[in-house]
Amino acid sequence: MSAVPLLCILNGGCSGLFHSSARPEQTYYLRAPPAAAREEVPTAARGDPGSPPALAASLRVGHPQADPGLDSSHIMLVQADHRMNFYAGSRWPGPTADVIEALAVASGAWRSVEDSTSPFPSDYLLQVAVRRFEADYTAGGTVPEVHVTLDCIIGRREGRDVVATFVASGAALATANRLSEVVSAFEQATGAALGSLSQQAQQVVRAVAERAAAERAAVERAPQKEDSPTPSISRQSQ
Repeated sequence: MSAVPLLCILNGGCSGLFHSSARPEQTYYLRAPPAAAREEVPTAARGDPGSPPALAASLRVGHPQADPGLDSSHIMLVQADHRMNFYAGSRWPGPTADVIEALAVASGAWRSVEDSTSPFPSDYLLQVAVRRFEADYTAGGTVPEVHVTLDCIIGRREGRDVVATFVASGAALATANRLSEVVSAFEQATGAALGSLSQQAQQVVRAVAERAAAERAAVERAPQKEDSPTPSISRQSQ
């Protein structure tokens, strides 16, 4: 007799699994606006006449780290009194770290840019920590301002010595309190942050290359010491 209620429970469970009244979850992706990306990239990388050549160095982007609360695929928001939340029924295609890594790799200013899984060697390594990646409602307005802040470390592959550290950030105010407009603000803020990251990283590598070239030139200009002749030792005849 106990098999009858168990069968009812199983049937009820299956019905709930295959027939749901919940709204389907929406997935949003980010793509850096081409116009904003061109504005942030130095003229050298665009090949403008009279500009220095593009970087001859290669770059590997390490898998980014994300602050607690940001290491998920939720589209995060911050409310008053430091309350963190996320938009229901929506998400990014992957965790925030994956999204930032994919966008950071999409840069044509280097000889090559590799992701964290690439088997190819690189001249420089870039490590990113995501400090902010949220829609901020704390100002009290009806629309949020999106903030993206990235802490960056760049170093040489050989020796693993740190060359420079810097912060790249971007912000954009949503035009309306609708998710599509908030996502557009995320795209603008992320594009600005990654443009700043690319520009600062290139400046660092160019400065390293110029310093190395100056050191080589100084060595070449330095007078060479002439070797003093060594007198031969003659054996006195017995």
